[in-house]
Amino acid sequence: MNTITVFGDIHGNLPALEAVFGDMESRKLDNLYCLGDLVGYGTFPNEVVALIRAHGIPTLMGNYDQGVGNSSDDCGCAYKTNIERRRGELSIAWSNTRTTDDNKTFLRNLPAHIPVQMDDLKVLLVHGSPRKVNEYLFEERPDDYFERMMDTADADVLVCGHTHLPYHKVLPSGRQIVNAGSVGKPKDHDPRAGYVVLTVNGHDLDVEFIRVPYDIERTARAIEDTPEIDGMPHVYAQMLRDGAG
Repeated sequence: MNTITVFGDIHGNLPALEAVFGDMESRKLDNLYCLGDLVGYGTFPNEVVALIRAHGIPTLMGNYDQGVGNSSDDCGCAYKTNIERRRGELSIAWSNTRTTDDNKTFLRNLPAHIPVQMDDLKVLLVHGSPRKVNEYLFEERPDDYFERMMDTADADVLVCGHTHLPYHKVLPSGRQIVNAGSVGKPKDHDPRAGYVVLTVNGHDLDVEFIRVPYDIERTARAIEDTPEIDGMPHVYAQMLRDGAG
């Protein structure tokens, strides 16, 4: 039997990450992996990166890590409205200004994929998809879409993030997709931080989604304490309270 613990999409939310690490420790979980997006949206980018580095956790590059790591004004996000786009521009600008050069170097040198052999199963960890760091693998995509992608992924199980929506999908071929959800910016209307534990016994995969309460107000107030102009958009604070993205 082989177990790994996977989390990601922290997005500068230090209180959420601290709570998740505390929960993992209480459960005596190890073999930790991070799917990336350490920064953006939240106001603790350096603290989050420092905590990940201190734990020595194998970590992927998320699209926000790529943007901030390269001091880019593009986070690789998909926006539905011009208002959302403007908020995203303010978020990455704020993060770019405040993330240290040393942490930017760390972010831009993170890998795109991490393969993990778990008993008889080949597991591939990605941020967005095997093809693109910012591809959204929503659960409702057709099975044949996922089957074609898995044909080229050389994996039995794909573990992804980026959408901030946890799910476990079994394809007709028997191959499986797991989305780990989000530690720091859930979008499934459950504001608690989320992560996933995968246990493999031979060919059998067990997936356990875990949710952890944390001090949301600490994170929300830190966002609302930034300036109204050129600060982190204050609407992100209420989104955290609502678990709405």
